[in-house]
Amino acid sequence: MDAAMPINEKGRWIDESATADERLYATFLHLSLLAHVVLSGFAIIVPIIMWVIKKDESPYIADHGREAINFQISLIIYSIIAGIFSIVLIGLPFLLLIPIYALVCMVLAAVAANRGELYRYPMTIRFLNG
Repeated sequence: MDAAMPINEKGRWIDESATADERLYATFLHLSLLAHVVLSGFAIIVPIIMWVIKKDESPYIADHGREAINFQISLIIYSIIAGIFSIVLIGLPFLLLIPIYALVCMVLAAVAANRGELYRYPMTIRFLNG
């Protein structure tokens, strides 16, 4: 995204050119994390499909889609690591905290997307870059 974009009081870039439809689509990209309730390990497919469909039409959607996919891949990796460490009981608290962390971050990202803000998930490995 462009470094000349305005920055709000939270220190987030605001894409003033993002349309209401783009903001709504980006919001649903972040909310696609809820697909894990139904699809479990296959839920990563939902934001990938949504991103691939619209990424070339809107830089705003492309940015939010990359961020949502990176976050979900990171969550999968963290869950696998916590699962491995749960064998020696160290990972059990993390297995319980990861879904709570994911839900809180997803809601914050969806709200930011709906406001026209660009959002960066904390502790996310950036596999896809812009």
